Amino acid sequence: MSNKRRNHSPEFKAKVALAAAKGDKTTAELVSQYGIHSSQISKWKQELVENAGELFKSKSDKKKDAADTEDIEKLQAKIGQLVMENDFLAKVLDR
Repeated sequence: MSNKRRNHSPEFKAKVALAAAKGDKTTAELVSQYGIHSSQISKWKQELVENAGELFKSKSDKKKDAADTEDIEKLQAKIGQLVMENDFLAKVLDR
């Protein structure tokens, strides 16, 4: 019989990663406490450390990032349209 994959909530992952980051307990103790493989705990801890800066971004920074993404998408669409028009006109003028 195969083992069924478990899906953990973001809250649980954060709890385990914070416990690992604190360093109060060893990884082996966390493994026995939470029933998670040690490599998974290390991975979640690494993700927490790498993405901790995102937690302290202000709301205006997040809105600005979203607006920039929308602007980039609009500009890329416009570039695609202009390339198509340019190709069409090049074909028509080559006749």
